[in-house]
Amino acid sequence: MVYTQKYASPIGGMLLAADEVGLTGLWFDGGKFFADNLPAEHEEEETPTLAASKRWLDIYFMGKEPDFTPPLHPIGSAFRMKVWDVLLQIPYGQTVTYGWIARQLAAQEGRAGMSAQAVGGAVGHNEISIIIPCHRVVGTSGSLTGYAGGMDRKIALLKTEHVDMSRFFVPKKGTALQRGERPMAQGR
Repeated sequence: MVYTQKYASPIGGMLLAADEVGLTGLWFDGGKFFADNLPAEHEEEETPTLAASKRWLDIYFMGKEPDFTPPLHPIGSAFRMKVWDVLLQIPYGQTVTYGWIARQLAAQEGRAGMSAQAVGGAVGHNEISIIIPCHRVVGTSGSLTGYAGGMDRKIALLKTEHVDMSRFFVPKKGTALQRGERPMAQGR
């Protein structure tokens, strides 16, 4: 059985989902892939995993790095799971590029290279936002690229972690912006 709880973050409402193993979803209301893996049959009820996840979020949104990770149970293909494992290794307050992740995965598999675009697809389909920190992934040129929860939220999350935003910019065109989003006032 999957259980859900709502969470009111400073940057918008969220839905959390967990099964008996761990957290399976953490989505911003109105996000691009909102509740994609949530089964039709689920109950709104607090479980120990959901309580721990909400406590983690409380600490995080106070601008502090949580000193624990709630039980996680991401659901996805073998490739996506590998990408998400790399995301979990990105330290709080730091960013990496899609290319860096591709190089890490290629090295793990003893391959000469891997597609950063394929990595981008897996990063974008992360169902457990924030805790599996897909918001910490940026383009090589400093482009903030897209974020399923919305570009304004990605920026807010990076600022919550005290990331120096002066080297980043929001692209003016292309697929990186979600519909209806505007570029940041500052930046290139």
